[in-house]
Amino acid sequence: MSMVLNEEQRLLKDTIDDFLSTNAPTDQLRRLRDTHDDKGYSIILWNQLTELGVPSILMPKEFGGFGFGFKGLGAVMQSMGRNLTASPLFSTVVLGASAIELGGTASQQQALLPTIAAGQLTLALAIDETHHHQPINTAVRLKERNGQLSITGEKVFVLDGHSADKLVVVVRSSGNPGDTKGLSLVLVDSNAAGLQTNRIQYMDGRNAANIIFNNVRVKQDQVIGELGGAHTIVQHVLDRGVIAISAEMLGGCQEVFDRTLQYLREREQFGVKIGTFQALQHRAAQMFCQLERSKSAVLSALSSLDKNSPDISLQASLAKTLINDCYQHVSNEAIQMHGGMGITDELDIGLFLKRARVSLQILGDSDYHKNRYAQLMGY
Repeated sequence: MSMVLNEEQRLLKDTIDDFLSTNAPTDQLRRLRDTHDDKGYSIILWNQLTELGVPSILMPKEFGGFGFGFKGLGAVMQSMGRNLTASPLFSTVVLGASAIELGGTASQQQALLPTIAAGQLTLALAIDETHHHQPINTAVRLKERNGQLSITGEKVFVLDGHSADKLVVVVRSSGNPGDTKGLSLVLVDSNAAGLQTNRIQYMDGRNAANIIFNNVRVKQDQVIGELGGAHTIVQHVLDRGVIAISAEMLGGCQEVFDRTLQYLREREQFGVKIGTFQALQHRAAQMFCQLERSKSAVLSALSSLDKNSPDISLQASLAKTLINDCYQHVSNEAIQMHGGMGITDELDIGLFLKRARVSLQILGDSDYHKNRYAQLMGY
């Protein structure tokens, strides 16, 4: 299994790295946060990314995409992680579009995927109902009465749910919470009657929403895939999401390590560079080893998606577990080495610490993925 980027993927990575470092540095996150921007991301930047073809990277060619593969996507996600870039790429392309691509009808795919590839439609996946990621515990109900379908219940932590044009909602059409059978996917307009959206801005600047469905009516053609048979599709979508967010976290972790290493080379105490202190050298070496191990796991997981390997779910949970622990450890150490100023808003390092804390909860924390990995291995 190749874990090395090919020439086209390297070119994509270099292009996105240069573009984001120039047009979307970490200062942009501060501006979006401090101005309480309605969307939480720059429309101008999203349009520029669309012109570069970023929303088309994963999209099949027959729907206006490049079919560039997941390692290409991983390169973009890493760059966004390094710059703390705010965009709807993850929620729209990785999660929302994947649900339509994997489970949608031909008419749904033809109507929606080209529009997403063109950057003209944004989506959000509404799956979690508690503060702990447990997708099969879905309780939000899709009820049928007199031939009419309606959704009742509440979803939480819906990434970009406050600004998305449409929601891809995981609902239960039969059975009880915890059952794998009876899960369905439904596409809902964000302005549908009976929908109440409450925006949340997390400490890292990421945006989400808690969404209440109060007898929201939907039509049969809004159901994605087979009614009650969406469990497998949901798992595939989540595996893609877990690996993609792991790639973003890897980029952030690498940036924190690079900045900390540079600080150790420049900062002086007692007339000498603190990077010459053996204790700090040992701690930096431990950070490097943990980062390289996580990098191998994330790149391997991206490769498994490109090859459609049978162990994708294992690779996803392994990558998320390792990068969760790595990002938390490296950001903690970075703060310690920078001293008290590291946690202030004057330096960027504190922003990465906050991003690490929020990211490790997205689509499952380390405990969730360790347990999932064990179950998949038959323990």
